[in-house]
Amino acid sequence: MRASRRSSHASQVAPAEQVLVALMNNKRDLAIAREQHWYRIPVRTAPRGIEAQHLAFYQTKAFGEEKWAIRYWAEVKARRIVTRAELLPEEPNHPRANKEYYKLELGELQTLSQPIISRRGRRILFIPTTLTKFQRAQEINDLFNESPLEDDLWEAFKQERIEAERQLCLAMNRVRYCLDFALFCNRGQIDIECNGESWHASPKQIAADDKRDDLLATNGWSVLRFSNRALRDALPACLNLVRQTITQSGGLQPLTGALPTFIHER
Repeated sequence: MRASRRSSHASQVAPAEQVLVALMNNKRDLAIAREQHWYRIPVRTAPRGIEAQHLAFYQTKAFGEEKWAIRYWAEVKARRIVTRAELLPEEPNHPRANKEYYKLELGELQTLSQPIISRRGRRILFIPTTLTKFQRAQEINDLFNESPLEDDLWEAFKQERIEAERQLCLAMNRVRYCLDFALFCNRGQIDIECNGESWHASPKQIAADDKRDDLLATNGWSVLRFSNRALRDALPACLNLVRQTITQSGGLQPLTGALPTFIHER
């Protein structure tokens, strides 16, 4: 659903102005990127933004003090499809030896003057973004490039000091959902959705949204849905409802540690 609803916004950006943020999960792969100048992505699960001409690395807890942040990036010089065995011939018996990967051939690794941090410990696989957002970002949530109205709501949240996580994925009853904005409160969580009028107006989508909202509600989530029109024409009223819901949910939790275990990052 999300790809079909959002792809037109992302596709307006030329590859030269795109950055793909990718997970860097171990020190060996970072050494390969720095010394051998390549990074691999499975063809079968390649993300939107694979054509980006810039690649940045989000480091996990394997990197100790450098965890949960983006510090390094590089220009993508070329990309081609190879097998894992061709990339790592010293591991010919690996279970995925014959699987196809994009080999992204990189320029010299560059270091950001200030890292782009995650205020909570998120394990993000990929974030397609723009070069402009990447250059301006102070934290992970500044990078998402889903829709202009979501960007406007995010800027309003920052001005109001409403601490949210964008594009947060979770799994419930074997179903995986991606939330536009997630707020973590002392008595439950809040999901805020920005609804395009045409997409969410169909009877089929209304039924799917209702089922999703009911499942979230039974698991401690309050769901707020704002139409594009409401976000354009009545943003202060939307923010007031968010603040009221935060108060009813016991206030926002402090920004400490990793995200709860029910979160499943994309």
